[in-house]
Amino acid sequence: MRGDVSALQLVLTADPALMEIVRLSLVVSLSAVACAAVIGLPLGALIALTRYPGREASIVVLNALLGLPPVVVGLLVYLLLSRSGPLGTWGILFTPQAMVIAQTILVAPIIAALARQTIEDLWLEYRDELAAMNVGPAGRVATLLWDARFSLLTALLAGFGRAAAEVGAVIVVGGNIDGFTRTMTTAIALETSKGDLPLAIGLGMVLIAIVVVVNALAWGARRAGERLAG
Repeated sequence: MRGDVSALQLVLTADPALMEIVRLSLVVSLSAVACAAVIGLPLGALIALTRYPGREASIVVLNALLGLPPVVVGLLVYLLLSRSGPLGTWGILFTPQAMVIAQTILVAPIIAALARQTIEDLWLEYRDELAAMNVGPAGRVATLLWDARFSLLTALLAGFGRAAAEVGAVIVVGGNIDGFTRTMTTAIALETSKGDLPLAIGLGMVLIAIVVVVNALAWGARRAGERLAG
């Protein structure tokens, strides 16, 4: 009970250490989702709208990537960014940038797979109309992505949920450095192991609140879009 009260005090008084961890977590997760959206949305749409040899195999691979083990992704990014790795000259290992790269790799398949299914369903409805208007492949992708923008919020939410809850990959490539690469999830794991439950509980409260608020905003945006379309 005391731990819960202390945790609530940390949140209500905007404890500087807690707020810095929250700020970094949001910057990293939102940056990763934005990068993953730039990659995943067009990729999902292209797979949905084009027919090519091996398409079914690429869909199977894309769906399989949804289950990428985070620690394995973290290890691969670590090997790429380490001093002896091919991207070691970038010098970004154990930085927020490395964490964004790892989270982007984890989130992009989720957004691409969900976008592919959404666009494929929408294509069945608009195919004849777009074909009659002689719209090219790029135009089809742009048109369907725009028309499905509110439905695709679900894909972005799923990606944000994966990024915000990530622990393994960001520890491997970020190092969980206090004041530099410590996120909410890694801090919760560390503080719990140290027995500092108030900070861990406080961060857990904030993380849950952020997820609820983001989902509420997305739901509101989707409902507003449906009313406007109606």
